[in-house]
Amino acid sequence: MHRKIKIILNPMADMGNAWRVARDLRSITEQHGGIEWSGTVYPGHAIDLAKQSEGYDMVIAMGGDGTVHEVMNGLMQIPESKRPILGVVPVGSGNDFGHSINASTQPTEALRRAINGEPSTVDLGLMTDDEGRKEYFDNTLGIGFGATVTIRSHKLPILRGFLMYLTAVIQTILLDHNPIKMQIESDGEKWEQSVIYLIVCNGPREGGGFLVAPEAKIDDGIFHYAMITNVSRAMMFRIVPEVMKGTHGRFKQVRMGTCKKFSLTADRPLYIHADGEIYSGPGTDLHKVSLEILPNALKVVRG
Repeated sequence: MHRKIKIILNPMADMGNAWRVARDLRSITEQHGGIEWSGTVYPGHAIDLAKQSEGYDMVIAMGGDGTVHEVMNGLMQIPESKRPILGVVPVGSGNDFGHSINASTQPTEALRRAINGEPSTVDLGLMTDDEGRKEYFDNTLGIGFGATVTIRSHKLPILRGFLMYLTAVIQTILLDHNPIKMQIESDGEKWEQSVIYLIVCNGPREGGGFLVAPEAKIDDGIFHYAMITNVSRAMMFRIVPEVMKGTHGRFKQVRMGTCKKFSLTADRPLYIHADGEIYSGPGTDLHKVSLEILPNALKVVRG
């Protein structure tokens, strides 16, 4: 007996390439009893589609990290006992969560594995802001520099993948070098720091290959965080190549650690991305957030 499965497709992922990929996968879905397809048409639509999936055995997110992020946030609004399993067919620009769960980079193989694979649990992060709003994240949450890079990357439609993010990184170093003074608290520790770049990680990488937390695993029950303190532009250019390799922790200007809870208050509005989706940016007035790890929060088919 076939499982009841819904595919949530972002047809615009990877500059519209996802639509062409999906067209080639129809024959596979027809072999499995006519799997239901739903396409997104506006920001946040995948959240709505996923939270309406009670009664399904599995929901497959077909798109980039943003699509997975929205689908996951929708699924987390379904009671745990009725929550569908998450599958992923990564056809976006970064596909960092897909990398963490070892999803195939070949869409046909990724879909077959999602349909036929066995699920296991992964951790999720939960952010609560100073207005009480909550947002789940499956991979990384970036504050300051990383969020600005994400905003800039959305303005580079000609470029794709890692090169797009690298170009946005260079632009941000040159044009938006603005440290944020933060009061920070993690498990049993409080400190004050001027920070250029703060990233709290469930998975090891972001931006299609920046290895920001090389030891992070999505099922180890802890966050790994990295922050670059107030350094010069020249030093940022020195550190960035090390982030690509995951060796940035050797610099004294980089602070890395682990925790289960993390909170901060900033002296100016925070720019935040969650899994590459902008949570707060220009025009927002968010100064305080708290984060916690939720072990074994969601069942996902890996590989």
